[in-house]
Amino acid sequence: MESITRRELLKRTAALAVGSSLLLNRPVTAWANEKEATSKVVLIRNQKLFANGSSPDLAICEQMLDEAVRTLTGKEDTAAAWASIIKPNDVVGIKTNAWNSLPTPPELNDILKARVQNAGVKEEDVSVDDRGVKTNPVFQRSTALINIRPMRTHAWSGVGSLIKNYIMFAAKPSDYHDDSCAPLATLYELPAVKGKSRLHVLVLFTPQFHHLAASTFSEEFTWKYSGLAVGFDPVAVDSVGLRIIEAKRREYFREERPLNPPAKHIALADTRYHLGTSEPSRIELVKLGWDADTYV
Repeated sequence: MESITRRELLKRTAALAVGSSLLLNRPVTAWANEKEATSKVVLIRNQKLFANGSSPDLAICEQMLDEAVRTLTGKEDTAAAWASIIKPNDVVGIKTNAWNSLPTPPELNDILKARVQNAGVKEEDVSVDDRGVKTNPVFQRSTALINIRPMRTHAWSGVGSLIKNYIMFAAKPSDYHDDSCAPLATLYELPAVKGKSRLHVLVLFTPQFHHLAASTFSEEFTWKYSGLAVGFDPVAVDSVGLRIIEAKRREYFREERPLNPPAKHIALADTRYHLGTSEPSRIELVKLGWDADTYV
């Protein structure tokens, strides 16, 4: 997995500025699985994120998300970076995650909604939702989706991350639970989803790296990683997140402790369903900010 600085990335992306705009409305399958292609993932961390207590600092959340999006798009201006992702005539659904024990931080939901509106989208044309997406009128007429959720281990799929976050669009989510949720990538072919994803944000503020039973949560198995992983390819972002979880498990348990069940859906999203890139050698990882114990 190649790691480069933000300055180096900006030099590389400058020459691609015109062409990159053409990719915004194309599904990941149109570009991420070519053998020579790479998918960019921006990993940004800030040691001061929780300096004021148990809640993340709002100003630091804004700084982290904006810097990640600028780096991902190759734009030095924050407004221009968001404008390259979201257009004023878009109808935007922000697919969050509302699991009570480890939800998407409300600060990030609010920032995303504000950035979408700053890009020119009308207030009535943007909504944040999770379990109600199938009946939400904004999501029903959406032209663009932003996918955001925290990273955690999961009793059915190994990990709950970005690929799985679209399961609430399914008519019957349980249809995707067989074989360690192997077919989760097919969610991206659903009419409510196909071709709409503009940005994927994996929240790594306090990831859960282990659980004792289904739907259980213990702070003992979380830690303040204080990071975000951001990209256009959900498979690549999930692949980075999975490597972080696996490394933390090795450190904590002092042995190789594979996930049970394995998070096979991430690799299969690449090799079987051609949704994106899972191989570290084809992921261009850009690391920003706090660099202690990144695990990747």
